[in-house]
Amino acid sequence: MRQPSVIARRVAAASVSLVVAAGVAACGPKDNDAKGSGGDSTPHKGGTLTVLNSQPQTDFDPARLYTSGGGNVPSLVFRTLTTRNRANGAAGTKVVPDLATDTGRPSKDATVWTYTLKKGLKYEDGTPITSADIKYGIERSFAPELSGGAPYLRDWLVGAADYQGPYKDKKGLSAIETPDARTIVFHLDKPEGEFPYLATQTQFTPVPKSKDNGTKYEEHPVSSGPYRVVKNENDGEHLVLERNTYWSTAVDDQRKAYPDTIDVRSGLDSSVINQRLSASQGADAAAVTTDTNLGPAELAKVSGDKELAARVGTGHFGYTNYIAFNPTVKPFDNPKVREAIAYAVDRSSVVNAAGGSALAEPATTFLPDQKSFGYTPYDPFPAGTSGNPAKAKDLLAQAGYKNGLTVTLTHSNAKDFETSPEIATALQDALKKAGITVKLQGLEDNDYRDKIHGVKTEPGFFLAHWGADWPSGGPFLAPIFDGRQIVKDGANFNTGLLNDKSVNDEIDAINKLTDLDAAAQRWGALDKKIGEKALVVPLFHPVYKRLYGKDVRNIVISDWTGVLDISQVAVK
Repeated sequence: MRQPSVIARRVAAASVSLVVAAGVAACGPKDNDAKGSGGDSTPHKGGTLTVLNSQPQTDFDPARLYTSGGGNVPSLVFRTLTTRNRANGAAGTKVVPDLATDTGRPSKDATVWTYTLKKGLKYEDGTPITSADIKYGIERSFAPELSGGAPYLRDWLVGAADYQGPYKDKKGLSAIETPDARTIVFHLDKPEGEFPYLATQTQFTPVPKSKDNGTKYEEHPVSSGPYRVVKNENDGEHLVLERNTYWSTAVDDQRKAYPDTIDVRSGLDSSVINQRLSASQGADAAAVTTDTNLGPAELAKVSGDKELAARVGTGHFGYTNYIAFNPTVKPFDNPKVREAIAYAVDRSSVVNAAGGSALAEPATTFLPDQKSFGYTPYDPFPAGTSGNPAKAKDLLAQAGYKNGLTVTLTHSNAKDFETSPEIATALQDALKKAGITVKLQGLEDNDYRDKIHGVKTEPGFFLAHWGADWPSGGPFLAPIFDGRQIVKDGANFNTGLLNDKSVNDEIDAINKLTDLDAAAQRWGALDKKIGEKALVVPLFHPVYKRLYGKDVRNIVISDWTGVLDISQVAVK
């Protein structure tokens, strides 16, 4: 995450497609009985699971996907060196072995990581999976024509920055060694204690070189998971998966793979999806969605129906919606002004604008309220749930604005409950009570993104949001606050233009830790330190509500992906 390419592509592929378009949901044990509703709750093998989605499962190639992309559909076909623990809530934020025998063996300084593959691994055609296949799968993800997947390896592997993939460079990546068919070794250019998290990304999927046909590979990728692709129409609009007979629970203790067939149908209107799941007629009784939430109005209707309410998964994904400041733009160069706005914010009105307390939780920390991120409760500018206008006015006076001031708040016009006009208006009303007149600048979504992510065009005061590639403080804090990730001629996400040596050094120090629990504690402490600078004002963490069909069993939705895990679902 030290290079601009990581951040620019990361948000486009992860934060936007996974969260904004998908509106993901998660549930912990207290929210879901993991049984489905009514009748026999025991999961059984067999049947067809239907997936009703609004977003097509495009580019079904491991080089071009994130593991968490597509609501876990890719992980039914693509296995990786490690994976997330397939469990509800917080238990699902742990890294566990997948193709490998463990989560990786680091060198003393965490710059070399070694993995050993399990015995007996096979593709859908019965041929053995080798370490060379994993190396090749990673190498082809560097090809320009297969771009779109997680870009970390380009920045982490020694000598990989300019590599263009095996189609142009036959030598391959010397930073990846395969001394034998079951061993693979990665050489990194700096310590990365979170490499086991990275090894869950689909770029670590084995690809047999003899079956690689470039951009057409997505039409029938060779499966290493419990299902194989038998149909892919209109670039993922209709995807049908059937059992891979060479897959076995003996070498995969994570995926349950209960249904015989997974039928994924996309391009549907979100309201239609929720109507079909609510009615649960015919095939829809055994249906789920991996990218469509209940909106406020729909949720109110569902909550009043006991049977429907029993078929709603509730939970959280690592995501934060916040106010961002550009301290090079007046008056936001004055910390007192930023602090005044922090005190003036009425989070209760913001939560209402985001759909109400059932769909949003007020936030005072940048890190999400989850242990895996290193969440440490703090509020550097405590103003209660409805703000403290008096304190805000006092700070403005100290800043030289005793008669108040006028500022412009930039936001997107997209109706995504994150940077929407409703949230902007709620902030406008709250700040008015503190003597701050807010003019709203609403932009079309593409224009908004271009404006806020350019150092030369970034406004002084705007709405933003951030989601995690994996459940850790690293991919949350480093892209936004590491001064070495400021991009002057490209997509920049360090909106506060913070380049504090002590912050940068602490990020490096934490990255060296292979004890992820110890690292989490330090991420939390760093979050608190940065929060006191008032470069951002956290607003809320989204809460998600998602329906599933009446014949669906064994609901598992982790806090890692926040998406219903299809690998665990059974149908009646």
